Amino acid sequence: MVTMTIDILTLFPDAVSAMMSQSIIGRAQENEIVKINCRQIRDYTENRQKQVDDYPYGGGMGMVMQVQPLYDCWKSVCDEAGERVHTIYMSPQGKTFTQSDAIRLKNDYERLILVCGHYEGIDERFIELCVDEEISIGDFVLTGGEIAAMAVADAVCRLVPGVLADQSCFREESHYSGLLEYPQYSRPELFMGKRVPPVLLSGHHANIKKWRRKESLRRTLTRRPDMLEKAVLESSDLKLLEEIKSEMK
Repeated sequence: MVTMTIDILTLFPDAVSAMMSQSIIGRAQENEIVKINCRQIRDYTENRQKQVDDYPYGGGMGMVMQVQPLYDCWKSVCDEAGERVHTIYMSPQGKTFTQSDAIRLKNDYERLILVCGHYEGIDERFIELCVDEEISIGDFVLTGGEIAAMAVADAVCRLVPGVLADQSCFREESHYSGLLEYPQYSRPELFMGKRVPPVLLSGHHANIKKWRRKESLRRTLTRRPDMLEKAVLESSDLKLLEEIKSEMK
């Protein structure tokens, strides 16, 4: 049974579909756990030349995506769903996307629309009429919203039960718990003079758990100290942090 549906409104549905049908998300779609529909905005234009952009009023460089095809494409998804679908415009002006947003979107909605802009942007009237929130994946500008939309779709879908083999696959990952993830190792045990930490070969689960937590705290402290200010830490974590700081002197 499909528990999350995401409709991506784009000018390049084949490219997006090809990417989202691979690997873990592709298998999740095959198993009907999630569904990702790529909608061609150009199919909804009333222009015989399939034009979806025009010069901006007031002048300026570039072209602007027109409101009519965007609106009609969006409305067709809402009509199919039988209700207004929570709509996100992928925009460099939006709130920066975080893991907490991925969790929120997975928990709060069963269906999402992700809108991919192009050119110099989209007609503001579509945003006013149809968009519920704007999301950015960072302080930089892309040529289109497809990469951002795929990133958001992937981050949300992988949280849906059944997509990953076990919930621990993402619960211990970077950002999920407010900390960066500990280092990971696999075979061989020795590579170019570098060994796997002995504790990971000990079979002592309590020691392994403590080592991983400490390394998670160490990485967060050295790479993203800003995250520690917001993380919920236990007394044992504070003790480990003191050990780490002492070791760093």
